[in-house]
Amino acid sequence: MNGLSGLDTLVFVIYFVLVAGYGFWVYQKKKKASVSASHDYFLAEGSLTWWAIGASLIASNISAEQFIGMSGNGYFVGIAVAAYEWIAALALIIIAVWFMPVYLKNKIYTMPQFLKQRYNETVSLIMAVFWLLLYVFVNLTSILYLGAIAISGLIGPEYLHLVMIGLAVFALIITLGGMKVIGYTDVIQVAVLIIGGFATIYFALTIVSEKFGLGRDAIAGFKTLMAQAPDHFHMILQKPTAASSQEDVNKYLILPGIAMYFAGQWIVNLNYWGCNQYITQRALGADLQTARKGILFAGFLKLLMPIIVMLPGIAAYVLHQNGELQKEMIGATGTVNQDNAYSAILSFLPSGLKGLSIAALTAAIVASLAGKLNSISTIFTLDIYMKYFKKKDAATEGEGAEKNMVWIGKIAALVSIAIAVIFEWKDMLGISGEGGFTFIQKYTGFISPGVFAMFILGMFWKRTTGAAAVAGLLTGFLLAIFFNSFAVDLLGHENILYTAFKNKDGVYEIPFLINMGWAFFFTMVVMIGISLAGPKINPKAFALDKEMFKLKPAVIAMIVATLFILAALYVKFW
Repeated sequence: MNGLSGLDTLVFVIYFVLVAGYGFWVYQKKKKASVSASHDYFLAEGSLTWWAIGASLIASNISAEQFIGMSGNGYFVGIAVAAYEWIAALALIIIAVWFMPVYLKNKIYTMPQFLKQRYNETVSLIMAVFWLLLYVFVNLTSILYLGAIAISGLIGPEYLHLVMIGLAVFALIITLGGMKVIGYTDVIQVAVLIIGGFATIYFALTIVSEKFGLGRDAIAGFKTLMAQAPDHFHMILQKPTAASSQEDVNKYLILPGIAMYFAGQWIVNLNYWGCNQYITQRALGADLQTARKGILFAGFLKLLMPIIVMLPGIAAYVLHQNGELQKEMIGATGTVNQDNAYSAILSFLPSGLKGLSIAALTAAIVASLAGKLNSISTIFTLDIYMKYFKKKDAATEGEGAEKNMVWIGKIAALVSIAIAVIFEWKDMLGISGEGGFTFIQKYTGFISPGVFAMFILGMFWKRTTGAAAVAGLLTGFLLAIFFNSFAVDLLGHENILYTAFKNKDGVYEIPFLINMGWAFFFTMVVMIGISLAGPKINPKAFALDKEMFKLKPAVIAMIVATLFILAALYVKFW
């Protein structure tokens, strides 16, 4: 590995052997179990403990989009980007308390299955296709590209495509073992991720303190960051005025201050954590108490993530502003690229620790890719292949049919990762131009409003109809496009709904989180209006009772602890 010492390489090889070896051991052990092949591959069928569920949720969630994309936003905007992580902790409480009982009582295993069971086949099929396209062309591609950029930046840019293939193959190997292998190897992945992440930020802070003549003192380094970049330590950005700089406007377009907390921020988190096959799949095979504890444990870990993935970006910003990292922060276009912030910080690390940090980054990328691939396998196999392609006269039960389902899932995973590699070989989707984290949030936002409206009304309002769901899905998508591309031209750049600002290209733009909020609001209005024309209780409505939502003392304690820490963070950095 060019640019890495022998010790760095050794540390990375140990990580690879440990994960691969443990995964193989879990795979061999599960082959002897009595659980059906398909349920074991797709869901791990209740075999994950609460701590494995929580660790797997975080390992799959924290990937290149956070390490690279969020660190890049940390460089550009600062701590305000932590809202995505800290509000996620609150969203996970809502998911654990109210969403999971509905899923588990109704034996929901995939999100399209939820839509079929609650609405109809049409809604289910539309969303299955939507999710597959989103996972392949937005999630897989962005994670793979950003990960390859980051790691190749440390070992040599000429290795970009080799790293891309290596990450794809490693993730595919983990995926082929099924959800149980993914879940338990994720425990190692998240341990490496957290240890390597905290080691990286510790050294980053000591580097900052040394550069400012304060010795090797991490606390002094953090205080230096706050003193050198005070504007980077405010959670709520102020709305730009006529006197605001273009840079302040660009920041607000990404994170529109207090307004985002009344708009898209909730939709982003509740849709991602509660209506997303990729995430909910980890808990759907467990019992309610195990699922709840696992989800709340993940919420607690989310509170730590900004330290690992966002602070390195602020450290890179301060160092760059004071004459360091001038070469490391330059992107392929010859200008400063914020997504280079994390790898720029890693370039400072000593021998051995750099290998650990690359292992942590690889762990995050591989775990996330493997989780996405397994979700693609599950949705394609259970919600498309088994319903529309499997021959009706073929055996529908028995060991042969079970193995056939697993093979179809594995083929779907292979094809998906191959497509992602092809599209990102030359960054055909333009991810580098958007900024990785913003790219994912923005384009996911085109379907999030309609999807979340369908789920929230479908779960908790018995009157919601299938016709309303189809209308809501289409309305949410069309409104997202309208607000992003046509609203300013037709309605002007300022009205009661929004204020648009000129972006870096001089074009008026509405913050995408505001767009998402209004798309969701009007979608809800449409769905409620259509449902009111139907029966008072839809025959497909889920049966709910108070017992489903009762909490045990241990769960309440976890919730209170999370809320206390979250409140303290917002009071400190408001």
